[in-house]
Amino acid sequence: MAQKPSIPKGTRDFGPLEMAKRNYIFNTVRSVFELYGFRQIETPAQENLSTLMGKYGDEGDKLLFKILNSGDFLHGMTAEEVANTSTLKLATKFCEKGLRYDLTVPFARYVVQHREELQLPFKRYQIQPVWRADRPQKGRYREFYQCDVDVVGSDSLLNEVDLMHITDDIFTRFGVRVQIKLNNRKILSGIAEVIGESEKIVDITVAIDKLDKIGLDAVNDELRNDGISEAAIEKLQPIIKLEGTNAQKLDTISTVLRESEVGMKGVEEVRYILTQLGALDTDGISAVPTSEGWGSAMVQLDLTLARGLNYYTGAIFEVKALDVQIGSITGGGRYDNLTGIFGMPGLSGVGISFGADRIYDVLNQLDLYPKETVTGTQLLFINFGEMETNYCMPIAQTMRKAGIRTEVYADSVKMKKQMSYANALNVPYVALAGENEISQGKVTLKDMITGEQQLLTPEEMITVLKG
Repeated sequence: MAQKPSIPKGTRDFGPLEMAKRNYIFNTVRSVFELYGFRQIETPAQENLSTLMGKYGDEGDKLLFKILNSGDFLHGMTAEEVANTSTLKLATKFCEKGLRYDLTVPFARYVVQHREELQLPFKRYQIQPVWRADRPQKGRYREFYQCDVDVVGSDSLLNEVDLMHITDDIFTRFGVRVQIKLNNRKILSGIAEVIGESEKIVDITVAIDKLDKIGLDAVNDELRNDGISEAAIEKLQPIIKLEGTNAQKLDTISTVLRESEVGMKGVEEVRYILTQLGALDTDGISAVPTSEGWGSAMVQLDLTLARGLNYYTGAIFEVKALDVQIGSITGGGRYDNLTGIFGMPGLSGVGISFGADRIYDVLNQLDLYPKETVTGTQLLFINFGEMETNYCMPIAQTMRKAGIRTEVYADSVKMKKQMSYANALNVPYVALAGENEISQGKVTLKDMITGEQQLLTPEEMITVLKG
């Protein structure tokens, strides 16, 4: 007996209903992106490893899916070299390409490669899958879609403000209450400076970024293992535990960082963003007043937010759903130096990424999909035979031209089987045309929910089906 086929761990199949839901997500996100002036691009699934490696930190590099070179990938290596070389070094010889880890680094590569064609500032959005060799678990997949917006070529913090409004607009449309957590890498650099551990900024940010996942004690242990002194760890504790309104937190951290130029710059950047959003005097627990134009989002300054990616240099943000236990569903920040590694220094950028797969899981758990978005066929014509079908086919085309999703059952089988098909697919209306209907130039329209039947002309059917 043939082995039952399967798919790799961390991946999923999506049937027609699931795809209808996912397309609702993509279409909603796309429409909001375009409202704010962003234009779409796409990049290849594969990138050269030289493009990807070294951009995500050591942990990120380990999670890259590397693609084995085609042909004789062992060419030029002896059996002894293969046996005695580390896996990582072998990968650099066997693999020249990898699957993209995110959409931001490929976007930076795109900007540098197409610089002469772009009008700066360049505002792009991108909706494509990415791959990470992570351990699969609830809400974490090895293949998943990201929906990104980025602006390059502008230093203005109004871009960050726009990204916050985009976030609020999208989740308001979805009907999901979210909390936007905001911080700044300059503040984190300032903290590392004042506790005397400037050289350990990456280790510090990677560790405290895990606070929600592993807890304070485990974070402190990781800091110790990274060589952070006990005195520095002790100084970090009140900063990690800081509470109060956004304004109170900024006032406190301003006092702590008063001797750090970079830290104070980060404080002022955060203060500007929160002021523009009208979120300065909130602790992020209550919704931002609707008079500020906000819907479902809440904004909170969180000094433990670090976002482990090395390329962030300014504002960083992360979004969590308030009514579902799941990790972050959106995140991003400013990356002043990313294009510099590709030969174009000094080009500032800021962006945010929406995790489509986690948003999909959230909407599923909260059952927030509008009924019309997951309805497939709206009208099914029953097939009674060749003469009746010839009568129905032009009417079906009329329905389609009116924007009504319509099928004609292809086989002339028992009516019970055709009705079962309609029920299984949740088709809301069925059309029946026999000798009586044909003689009057009409069709019997049956509401599959109420059972009500009406004898209608095609024009009358359109009026009923379009509400």
